[in-house]
Amino acid sequence: MTTAIYTLTSQLHDEAAVDASTREFLGSLGLEHELAGSDFKTYGCHDLELIYVRTGGTEGIFRDLLPRMQRQSKQPFYLLTSGKSNSLAASMEILSFLRQQGLKGEILHGSTSYIKNRIHTLQRVGKAMRQLNGCRLGVIGEPSDWLISSQAKYRTILDTLGVEIIHIDMDELLMLIERIPADIESDLMEKAPSEAIGKSLPGAERIYEALKLIVEGYDLQGFTLRCFDLLTAVKNTGCVALAKFNTQGIVAGCEGDVPAMLSMKIAQAVTGTTGFQANPARINPETGEMLFAHCTIPFNMVNRYELDTHFESGIGVGIRGFMNPGPVTVFKASGSLDRHFAQEGELLECQGNPDLCRTQLMLRLSQEATRYFLTNPIGNHHIILQGHHKAVLDEIL
Repeated sequence: MTTAIYTLTSQLHDEAAVDASTREFLGSLGLEHELAGSDFKTYGCHDLELIYVRTGGTEGIFRDLLPRMQRQSKQPFYLLTSGKSNSLAASMEILSFLRQQGLKGEILHGSTSYIKNRIHTLQRVGKAMRQLNGCRLGVIGEPSDWLISSQAKYRTILDTLGVEIIHIDMDELLMLIERIPADIESDLMEKAPSEAIGKSLPGAERIYEALKLIVEGYDLQGFTLRCFDLLTAVKNTGCVALAKFNTQGIVAGCEGDVPAMLSMKIAQAVTGTTGFQANPARINPETGEMLFAHCTIPFNMVNRYELDTHFESGIGVGIRGFMNPGPVTVFKASGSLDRHFAQEGELLECQGNPDLCRTQLMLRLSQEATRYFLTNPIGNHHIILQGHHKAVLDEIL
């Protein structure tokens, strides 16, 4: 992560005294940073840019620099201040001016620990936003018919996150599957628990190879697949393929769910992994316990996994994954980016009920979180991430 610190200083103040104060203040924060000084030429080239308001009387300097900064970056304006030499008062005047212009900003001021923690969060946000900018995500086929609330505003997503969404016809995938040899070998064959699943694995690999051609051909960093169409078209499922792509860092979502795919991509930018797309199967609002389930999960999220059939159809290959208990975050962004849900909890155990999708995670969230699912959810699919990441996800959205 790269952080640059730019400075604003009034000419009325003694330069040597201000420099000494700067070294002391920035040294106390212990940041790895580039001190760019008063030259804003490289502003907009880093994961995070901080504007260190060193003294009062700098409001006019900032106002004159603002058009240049706006041309070079879309980041909010983060005003760092120690409070010495009337710097906090100047920062407040600058932030008020930004608000009048309809621009976002924040003053970073307080104890050393508070400032360090806040900057750490903003560094992660800045890095994630730079990773998202320029991404291309594909929608292979239309969203599944039952996703009646899971729409997305592509223009808003592009303008806000820099993520482009591209439609790809399902027939293109089906034609590519037909071109892949039917006897292709699978590296999962030793995991097959039955002859039926063993016979289905080459078909699952054909789907993976065909999707790989689409990912490469369209230069995609992720996609969502109308996967249930494969059940009738090729008598198999995309569960193995999606697990492989997610493990490799290519976001791969189920059922053509665009908001879920976007949430997975945001999560990946923050955490480095795409997360587990699943839907709640059971909720206990009195205890906060919730069971989430789906038939595929990234292999790098589990300590072990088993192969089974796809739950709803009983055909093809599904994945039953087992994660280590511990901290998790449940996340979902709406397709218009005007709402999101991010709550931290604990993974209690993994289950193997025969009447549910194959990977099953029992979580404990707060009672407030369970009320969200029962009163005002953002669709049914949500993304489960290992670790606690609410602060960064809240900041991005």
